[in-house]
Order: sequence, then structure tokens, then C-alpha cells
Amino acid sequence: MERAAMEVIADRLSAMDDLYFPRAFLEGAHNSDHRKAALLDLLIRDAPLFLERYGSRLTSEELKGFDVLGMDYEVGWHLKRIRSAREPTVEEVRVRVAAVKNRRRAHMERLVLAGEYFSEDAMREREPYLHHELVGRFQDPVGRAMSRPGERWSETLMRRCDEAALVEKIRGEQQRRGVARKDWVGAAEEEMEEEEEEEDDDEEEEEEEKEGKKEEEEKDELSSSKEQIDGGSNVITAQSSGVESFAQALSEAELEYHLEQFTHIMQQKFLAGEDTEYWDYSKIDDDERLDDHWIKEANQDAEEKYFDEDD
Repeated sequence: MERAAMEVIADRLSAMDDLYFPRAFLEGAHNSDHRKAALLDLLIRDAPLFLERYGSRLTSEELKGFDVLGMDYEVGWHLKRIRSAREPTVEEVRVRVAAVKNRRRAHMERLVLAGEYFSEDAMREREPYLHHELVGRFQDPVGRAMSRPGERWSETLMRRCDEAALVEKIRGEQQRRGVARKDWVGAAEEEMEEEEEEEDDDEEEEEEEKEGKKEEEEKDELSSSKEQIDGGSNVITAQSSGVESFAQALSEAELEYHLEQFTHIMQQKFLAGEDTEYWDYSKIDDDERLDDHWIKEANQDAEEKYFDEDD
């Protein structure tokens, strides 16, 4: 490659603010002249390393200048890699798609084994409305507010705050979808609380009336007793409706089936690349170390097949 062409490349790249430079170099030099001199020196001294670091930033015409060095194995390998990434063949696209699919599944299996990302609580936090529709509306909502074994009171309060935020998200989605207010999550529990408050207010009014009308004390006492009995009946009715609001008499096996369906959907969303809020998929898709997962699995399948045939 002619020196003039090298200087043109070094000059253009040196003007890029986001271009990678080793930390040691950046500590001692910051202006474009020093950057250009460093790029030119690396290009002359070690073309393969230059292509490894900056090949993706070169234009097609600039890459052609390296063809004269193509006899060098490393240079040829980097040129092929860069050009394949820009204009892949049909076969290269097929291989890449298969590799990405396998790497995402391998990473997902690691997450499943770790037990956190695909736990019910973690998935519910990511997709509260979907969880409610498939699982949550069949569960007892009271259990989520209760303290858990070994949990500090401050942790219980924090979890209750998080729970309230999730309920608001679910309600917001229900409102957006036009769900009737009486069917919103937590609506039955709120109705029970309102009825209990009304009963308390009625009892207070009764006590005030008793004090203000001593001459009708006996009558008021009889009336109060009757209303207290009626109030107790209302509480029982409200509690019964609360049970009906969250449970449609699902067996444990049926509830487990609903949770499996929810988990399957969440895993498919991860594999489809929809969890970009939580993962940088480029790091997963380009991680060649994840290929070892399938190599080990293929070897294990081959061993099992060998011994099965031997039997």
C-alpha cells in the first residue's frame, strides 16, 4: 500500500471523536496530529492489528488498498470478515441466523438455571398485565401483601410499595383496553373496604343519636343491635365476593399450567429479541463462547446415541 493512501486513511480516522485508542496513548496525547501519527505508525507496523481495531470504519475503497497485502493470512482473514459483515452471502446469512438463535437459547438456559430472571416475580415485574391475565387473576391478592419468612419490616414495606406500583400499571393497561372499572384488579377489595368504612360511619352516627336522645335510649339500643347484625351480614357477603373476584376455583395443577404458559411466552419474547430494555443483544449474539454450550450438548447426545445403539 502506498504511503499517501495510508496518510489519507490515518488523517480521516484521526478526526473521529469516538475512535478507539489504548488508554495509555490517550493519557499522553489528545490532539489530532498525535492521533494521526499513532494511526499511521500502527498501519505501517502492524496492518492486521490495524484492521482488527479500525477495519469496520474503513470505506470499501480504502479496504481495496489492503488487497496488495492479501497474501498475509491475517490481513486476508480480516478483509474477508469485514466484507462478509457488510455484504454477506445467502449462506453466511443463514449461518449467522442459526448462530444467533443458538446463542440466545444458550444464554436463556443459563438464565433459567440461575433462577432469577425467569422467576415468577421477575417476569411479573416486566409484564404485569400479561401475568395478571394468565396467572394473577387466579391467585389470592392478599398473599402478596403479607410479610414473608425472614423478611424485615422495611423490606415488607418496600415490597408493598412495589406491589402498589404494579397494580397501577395493570389498571392503566385495563383502562386503556376498555375493561369495566368493576373488573379492574383490586376493585373487589376496595369495594369491601368502602363498605366497611360506611358501616363504621353508620355505627358512629348511631352512637351520637343515642347520646342526644336519652328519652329514646331503649329504642335506639334495639335499633343499634339490629343494624349491627345487618352490618355483620354485609361483611360476610363482601368477603365472599372478594374470594370470587380472584379465584375461579382453579386446581393447583391448572394454576401451574397457566404459569407454564406465561413462562413460555416470556422466554419466546427473550429469544425474539424483545427484552432490549434489560439486555444488550449484540453482546449475546456475538458471544462465540456460547457456542460451547451446543458443542457440549451435541457431544452428550452423540455419546447417548452410541451407548443406546450398543445396547
